[in-house]
Amino acid sequence: MQKESRKLREFRRREQEILDTALRLFLEQGEDSVTVEMIADAVGIGKGTIYKHFRSKAEIYLRLLLDYERELAELFSSEDIARDQESLSREYFAFRIRDPQRSRLFDRFEEKVVKSNQVPEMLAELRKVRSANFEKVHELIKSRISDGKLEDVPPYFHYMAAWALVQGAVSLYHSPLWREGIADEEAFFQFLMDIGVRMGNRNKRRRENADTANKSAE
Repeated sequence: MQKESRKLREFRRREQEILDTALRLFLEQGEDSVTVEMIADAVGIGKGTIYKHFRSKAEIYLRLLLDYERELAELFSSEDIARDQESLSREYFAFRIRDPQRSRLFDRFEEKVVKSNQVPEMLAELRKVRSANFEKVHELIKSRISDGKLEDVPPYFHYMAAWALVQGAVSLYHSPLWREGIADEEAFFQFLMDIGVRMGNRNKRRRENADTANKSAE
């Protein structure tokens, strides 16, 4: 029994090493240029060993996407979010923007596997995990709307707007033309994060409406 346990641990360790190496190569060289043989060589194992863990590159893509969504699930269920729901937008933005190259790479993975419907059982699992994440965020936002903290609109308005802001930030990060105009990237992305935190804030909208009414009265 103990021998089987060690064998399983070694199997999982090797699998994670394959995933970590594949991700590094995908980021460095682009996923289309990287072959299974290249991944095996970088890990220092035979190509056949890769196929004991993953049947194809598409399966590696999906496993990386699943792990990413599970990281998000841990974030949304964290004690920090439970204690301070207002930190949700900030933490989500920070999670996505801390590694914009990975975010962009994973967007490409998703386009590839959804378009080709490769490894449908893993694609179904990805949708299941993501749906659970959306449901968790949905309930958190509903709670803040009920408390009068956020604008009373369908909850998905809020999290889709946050997603759109993050996607724009990731695209901006990868645009050589636009990045030329950013003298202080750290301060700029902090500014974007602050916008994400305030976005949809009901009290902020009330203050803006009150200011507009006062100006009209004058």
